[in-house]
Amino acid sequence: MSILSLVLLAIIFGAVFISIPFFRERNDPSDKQIRINNYIKSLSFFALIFGILGQLIGLFSAFSAVKIGSVEASPAMMMKGFEVSMISSIYGALIFILGIILFRFFRRNMNLV
Repeated sequence: MSILSLVLLAIIFGAVFISIPFFRERNDPSDKQIRINNYIKSLSFFALIFGILGQLIGLFSAFSAVKIGSVEASPAMMMKGFEVSMISSIYGALIFILGIILFRFFRRNMNLV
């Protein structure tokens, strides 16, 4: 989750850096702004994949603990564990959605092709 939070901060800082010239009414985008906009898209995909990977690692460790027999698991306990493992993938998906919205906004409104 901390890596996903760092990715979210990187996306926010990139969006702030791109939008500073936008508020100064400069309409010619620089190569650096275009690269950062592409980094925003790449980081958002990374957040989605990393969130899903976090869920899979959590489920794998839970299932291996049940398989070994060190944990006696009821169905209610398994469902609660599955619910907790979904947190990282939901967080990654929300970061992905935010990143793609920012990417498309800057691409359309600031002529970043």
